[in-house]
Amino acid sequence: MSGDDAKTRDKGLTIQILGRDFRVACPEGEEKQLHASVEYLNRRMKELRDTGKVTGNERVAIMAALNIAHEFLSQKPAKAASSVDGADYRRRIAAMQETLDSALAADQDKLF
Repeated sequence: MSGDDAKTRDKGLTIQILGRDFRVACPEGEEKQLHASVEYLNRRMKELRDTGKVTGNERVAIMAALNIAHEFLSQKPAKAASSVDGADYRRRIAAMQETLDSALAADQDKLF
């Protein structure tokens, strides 16, 4: 295996979710993000478990995953709407400028 292959290879980490250890692959350099994700998932699962409405780790995990997916999908259109398509704005501005130029040119003839 070459040095480049070793750099891109996933590194195995042990994480803990609701007291259980899991070994997961993690790309090198993304350990901090993985740990933040584990903390977030753990917090959400504990919140669900502590309500007493959902029992069993498997059910807690499924409900937490559904809630997180719902949040993600609910926010996705808002993010897409807030993104700026510069080329589209330039086309729209150019079209408005042409319309204004045409309107002003037609009115100019009436003024003189």
